[in-house]
Amino acid sequence: MVEVTVDQDGQRIDNFLRTALKGVPKSLIYRVVRKGELRVNKKRVKPDYRVQAGDQVRIPPIRVAAPREQVPVGQGLTDALEAAVLYEDKDLIIVNKPSGLAVHGGSGVSLGLIEALRQMRPEQRFMELVHRLDRDTSGCIMVAKKRSMLRYLHEALRQKGRISKIYHALVVGRWPTRKHQVDAPLSKNELKSGERIVRVHPMGKPSLTQFRVLRRFGSVATLVEAQPITGRTHQIRVHAQFAGHPIIGDDKYGVDEQNREMKALGFRRLFLHAAELRLTLPNGERLRVEAPLESQLNDGLAKLDASGQDRTELQVGSND
Repeated sequence: MVEVTVDQDGQRIDNFLRTALKGVPKSLIYRVVRKGELRVNKKRVKPDYRVQAGDQVRIPPIRVAAPREQVPVGQGLTDALEAAVLYEDKDLIIVNKPSGLAVHGGSGVSLGLIEALRQMRPEQRFMELVHRLDRDTSGCIMVAKKRSMLRYLHEALRQKGRISKIYHALVVGRWPTRKHQVDAPLSKNELKSGERIVRVHPMGKPSLTQFRVLRRFGSVATLVEAQPITGRTHQIRVHAQFAGHPIIGDDKYGVDEQNREMKALGFRRLFLHAAELRLTLPNGERLRVEAPLESQLNDGLAKLDASGQDRTELQVGSND
């Protein structure tokens, strides 16, 4: 029997069990809840039940896999992540995640951002990702240091306009100034190889991304600002592809030949960067956090300039 603490109040029962039963597959946890083998205060509950402080949770006997040996964080990664902290208080930390670092371990990844941060802050009893970024995407990511902050930010993310995520992306070709948004439903698919891929599909979930041109590099490339209004998997990447301007360095939704050409200028990764976060903290304070581009991307932009492309700056009110 496990008693729900004040800090766990409001958590979905499946998430509560995932924490309590580390090492148990999610599929088994969901099956236990669906079959009614779990009891909360001696009663069955639905999978969307949210636990309350003082609840008595009876968990049936489950064989828990032996925990994997923790992979230690190297000094190089520790130093890099400490330098990448953009904001931190007692409840929240915002990090400029480097490209190539997964947000969490699993699926062949032994160590992710959240595992590294937990090792770097061993005194912190609670530390959970608020949202996610693709492994190859860099930039702002929020990590809650208290359950109450996690709940607050999750609720804010569900309500339109309370949290703004602003990305910068370098896309192939000349993005039209008048193309302010892409409104196209997205559907997740799994290939025979097991690879997950997202496509525009009329039966998909409603998905909207707003775009704004920041800089042009002739007809070769455009630096755009992308603001996802919905939060679908790979949304910006697929919407850019759907608009006819895939993101440079995107090996899943881009064009191989174009990616190879841009590698010569130093663009050796997906040029998608979570550049800015805007939100209101629980105390009413407005917070704006900006993440600088890593030097590799800045160097690539400088080489794109120097390559002789006819770069033009976007003028306010200009037509395209």
